[in-house]
Amino acid sequence: MNLPNSITLTRIAMIPLFLWILSPHFPWQGHGAQELAASVLFVLASITDGLDGYLARKHGLITTMGMLLDPLADKIMVTAAFVALVAYNPDVVKVWIVVVIIGREFLISGLRSIAASEGFTITASELGKLKTVVQIVAVVSAVLAHRWEHWQIGLVAIPVRWYAVAAIYFAAAVAVISAVDYFIGFWKQIDHAAKDRRKAAVLSRGKSVRIS
Repeated sequence: MNLPNSITLTRIAMIPLFLWILSPHFPWQGHGAQELAASVLFVLASITDGLDGYLARKHGLITTMGMLLDPLADKIMVTAAFVALVAYNPDVVKVWIVVVIIGREFLISGLRSIAASEGFTITASELGKLKTVVQIVAVVSAVLAHRWEHWQIGLVAIPVRWYAVAAIYFAAAVAVISAVDYFIGFWKQIDHAAKDRRKAAVLSRGKSVRIS
């Protein structure tokens, strides 16, 4: 078990802990302790998401297990967080938004499986990276908005709830746009692969005719 894979497993282990913190069984509820603990843990888990991939690429530690665990950990983390927030802060996190966000993850996973079976990969676009950042902001702000409507820092009032609502809707919009962008890239690749197969089949038949 190399270091990047160990970090990925640590991220997976953080998921049930995150859910426990948001549950009624968390012992230190009140005064924002629950919200702050969940937010810090989710940010740390999100940092490990980039750290394991960076270390694997830098030190040549990319393994089959890592290629399986890393996207799996990401999907579980996003799904668990948004499903938990539907119950934890339903005024901010609506069910249909969660369905859109999670549905996008399933769609991309399916397209990646098809692409792999066809022998090509589609790299993450800038929209995909933006989607990840926006989802982190959306989850953390929605958790904090469970306790605070706004933060008063001196004369400045930070509208925590407003930021949470805006981030959640923005996350849904980016999820849809990035899914469309990914599908377009996938369709171009699959169409190109199909054309290559047709050309190869024509050449193969031509050679068979000449040989006979």
